[in-house]
Amino acid sequence: QVQLVQSGGGLVQPGGSLRLSCAASGIIFSGYTMGWYRQAPGKQRELVAAIGSFGSTNYADSVKGRFTISRDSAQKTAYLQMNSLKPEDTGVYYCAIAGRWWGQGTQVTVSS
Repeated sequence: QVQLVQSGGGLVQPGGSLRLSCAASGIIFSGYTMGWYRQAPGKQRELVAAIGSFGSTNYADSVKGRFTISRDSAQKTAYLQMNSLKPEDTGVYYCAIAGRWWGQGTQVTVSS
């Protein structure tokens, strides 16, 4: 059974940083693309960042230069480092493998 367990998130002031983690089990982690998505209140879920099995990355325009996605295949964990956070980054963040298996979601709130 594939499981993704997220950690991190919380409340941070504008300009602050957070790091999200996503630990996978029950799957050959290194063979899949990992993605981080977010869903803001009243909006559709959107892809924030993704990292391929060989480390290629892509980002939503809104987070380029501020967010960094990475993965540790030995630990079966993906990360999302979020810097220079803005209020519009507020939402529930989800990790996913190949858009098929999903983490439980974690709230990120950027507010003063």
